[in-house]
Amino acid sequence: MNDVFAPAPLGPITLRNRVIKAATFEGRTPDALVTDELIEFHREVAAGGVGMTTVAYCAVAPGGRTDRHQIWMRPDAVPGLRRLTDAVHGAGAAVSAQIGHAGPVANAASNRAPALAPSRMLSPLSMRMMQTPDENGIRDLVAAHADAAKLAERAGFDAVEIHFGHNYLVSSFLSPKLNRRKDRYGGALANRARLAREIAAAVRRAVGGRLAVTAKLNMEDGVRGGLTVPESLQVAAWLEADGTVDALELTAGSSLLNPMLLFHGDAPRRSFADVLPVPARWGFRLVGKAFLKEYPYREAYLLERARHFRRELSMPLILLGGITELDTMRLAMAEGFEFVAMGRALLREPDLLRRIRSDASTRSACVHCNECMPTIYTCTRCVFRPDQPREPLELTLSAPANRPDRPVGP
Repeated sequence: MNDVFAPAPLGPITLRNRVIKAATFEGRTPDALVTDELIEFHREVAAGGVGMTTVAYCAVAPGGRTDRHQIWMRPDAVPGLRRLTDAVHGAGAAVSAQIGHAGPVANAASNRAPALAPSRMLSPLSMRMMQTPDENGIRDLVAAHADAAKLAERAGFDAVEIHFGHNYLVSSFLSPKLNRRKDRYGGALANRARLAREIAAAVRRAVGGRLAVTAKLNMEDGVRGGLTVPESLQVAAWLEADGTVDALELTAGSSLLNPMLLFHGDAPRRSFADVLPVPARWGFRLVGKAFLKEYPYREAYLLERARHFRRELSMPLILLGGITELDTMRLAMAEGFEFVAMGRALLREPDLLRRIRSDASTRSACVHCNECMPTIYTCTRCVFRPDQPREPLELTLSAPANRPDRPVGP
């Protein structure tokens, strides 16, 4: 397992190496369908040497998107997704679809559909009250995840990654801060984890044995009253005992409340303000420092938290956060992590892994400025790559607005 570049099993599939392109907002689907630009984005990363690339983000329902430009899984999306998976396979890599429902991170004003939250709350994105699904609605959401996984199989994906992080819908149910329900989906951790376990089981029944099933799980929300590492460890242990996922990708932070806990490095507050319409720009300048906190960057910055999970679990784990060098990858393997996931470094250099394999001393050119984050409005890209496409998407904000149309982070 210490060889980063050796083939590695992930559930029913085998990846050509142990490096996965993490899900990152791509901003290349203006009509909520695959474009040539999106295909090239993933083909380029696949040609650069990763074992698998992850398409982000494929919502399970139109109201489950963070904005209306994102793909939602429906039959009309399958032909374009099939072109994408064929292109990635042609470049030698596997491909995963990140599926999920954005929940309180969805923008109802943009989607023209209600956002969902476990408990009644005002959306800071659309300034509208969110809907709270009853148990019938929850059953529909579970079924929607299974249907999305089936469509991913039809489209030729090798894996699906279920989004259990960043205070998207499932993550918001896990959070005691956001989930104040009194039914069997709220209160004790076993109840708050019920939705995650039901969705994972439904997806496993839908595609298990043919596609790999992974989940992106918050280790902690990074906000007072949110999900903590000990609680997340228990959720992970339940998922392991259920046998419903082949691996967990460990993440942290809240797209609504503390996105920089996921990213670390510089907080691009000025750039975010500059891309917003004037009313929102003023509001963001007032709240930006509190919203975009600053965490110093270091290699493998989520490793300390992830070690708790590696000690307690036997299932495969994917280490995310500050993976840019071969030494870091080897450290992850030595500590027992089966895979590593890379994000921003591959925005800067899609061929980074291939060059690392050729020369172990290769260092990433990513400077962790996080100026890529505000580009989610104009095709997600590294600002030091002027060759990348720019396709401005309309921002939909409800006045008075103090947040971007889209949350920060995948």
